[in-house]
Amino acid sequence: MKKIILSTSVVLLYLVYAFQQHFVPSGNSAPASTAQNFQNNTSQPVLNQQGKVNKYKDGTYTGGVVNAFYGNVQVQATIKDGQINDVSFLDYPHDRGTSIAINSQAMPDLKSEAIQAQSANVEIITGATQTSEAFVQSLQQALSQSKI
Repeated sequence: MKKIILSTSVVLLYLVYAFQQHFVPSGNSAPASTAQNFQNNTSQPVLNQQGKVNKYKDGTYTGGVVNAFYGNVQVQATIKDGQINDVSFLDYPHDRGTSIAINSQAMPDLKSEAIQAQSANVEIITGATQTSEAFVQSLQQALSQSKI
């Protein structure tokens, strides 16, 4: 009987915590845009094969390791034709069941949004705030290495 009461209490506490994380603003908002007006030596933007402005040098760039409270986050950005082609997680919080569950949902969204935005200016994912903020910092570091 004690095990049932304890288990029920733990589940209820988790639900209260999850509800709070989902519906109570944390005061954190998406980082300010890091977009800049692009100019090269000829004052004309360089266009890639798709007719888009190249923002980055082609290559693979690794961001720094950023503490996300429950573990570290480190990402690697792959740039092709001057655009973000892929973002890979080299490290992320994955030693607790809750971290695994949260990050398995958050990481694909963060990656997809960064590729779509072509920057580290992505929305913070509710419930994965620390991972999201660490992702933004690590990706910004990687992309700063690839600036034209």
